[in-house]
Amino acid sequence: MADFELPGRYRDLREEALAVAAAVGPFAVEADESSDLHRPTLEALRASGLCDLMVPAAYGGRFERVDPLAVCVVREVFMKASAHLDALFALQGIGGYAVSRAGTPSQCRRWLPKVAAAEALAALALTEPEAGSDLKSITTVLRPGEGGGLVLEGRKSFISNAPVADFFTALVREPAPAGAPGDVYSLVLVPAAAAGVTVSPSPEIIAPHVLGEVRFDGVPLGAEHRLGPPGSGFRHTLATLSVFRATVAGAAVGLMQGALEIAAAHTAERRQFGRPLVRLGPVAALLADSWAEVEAGRLLAYRAAEAARDDPAGSLDYSSLAKLAATEAACRVVDRCVQVMGRWGLVRGSRIEQYYRQARPMRIYEGASEVLRLGIAARLCRDIVGPAEAASPEAAR
Repeated sequence: MADFELPGRYRDLREEALAVAAAVGPFAVEADESSDLHRPTLEALRASGLCDLMVPAAYGGRFERVDPLAVCVVREVFMKASAHLDALFALQGIGGYAVSRAGTPSQCRRWLPKVAAAEALAALALTEPEAGSDLKSITTVLRPGEGGGLVLEGRKSFISNAPVADFFTALVREPAPAGAPGDVYSLVLVPAAAAGVTVSPSPEIIAPHVLGEVRFDGVPLGAEHRLGPPGSGFRHTLATLSVFRATVAGAAVGLMQGALEIAAAHTAERRQFGRPLVRLGPVAALLADSWAEVEAGRLLAYRAAEAARDDPAGSLDYSSLAKLAATEAACRVVDRCVQVMGRWGLVRGSRIEQYYRQARPMRIYEGASEVLRLGIAARLCRDIVGPAEAASPEAAR
């Protein structure tokens, strides 16, 4: 990417995504106000075939392996058009990536072609009522069952796609193998239709989203439901975050771009004090600063996504850096856009008002900014002065 231009295959993907964005345009505002699955949006996504970016070619995917830069480019377009569309698309990867990474051939054959076609909706079940950023505090437990099987007990909270998911990739703790002391953290694939799985609504949030609380009450699972060996849960979870955290930055760029275009059009057309708003110095400064942050965020998002494609295990801190920078910038940019639009930026249900509400949660999900800063700073010090005395919270898992 030395010429700062995307290769042709990514430009082609952007065109595909723009066609989907145009198709959902007539009902995007309606979809983004819904906390339930918006069926026309899902159908448009299915028809696009773009969910094939979320699985390897061996199981119905478009490329040999999941390409975070391709996902990032599409999310940028989708988030500008509809947060609901972006979430449906992103969660196919967030929920399904560990299956392609750690699943058995049988698991991959069963689930991944359906993920690629958006026929099976995926969810990643990490957080719990008392465990958010501190995932080592989870209490959902996997214990031995009868006949060599497993039993799952616990609760997961604020899980995206939970009410509509066909399966959950769940992070759990379990006794260490061979009687070793302490617990280890593992991943399991839990079909949503399994006995003992129940889903209830999460509290409504400021940006409507398909969320749910999940209970696992003695869910019987066979050993074949494991994703990777016992104790590998954090390794696969962090790989998922490394790949898809960079794409959150891409989505934040799309949101900024959409808000800035609305604000720029408004300030070019609306006249105050005998001239267009854009001719007033303070307004021009807010727009210029915002454009600079959009372009900077885009370059960092693409660079982080490229790094995650080439080295997922080693690029988590860079993905975190891109996510931190772009989501923090998104809040600043959208706030400026509302400001230059005056009362027109405050109209309930308008696109700019939706962008304003959608920007704020991005600083929290997939790694709150404050937690990301700890890992980023530790990586900076390691790179400059050698190993830090205290590893980052995520690296220590």
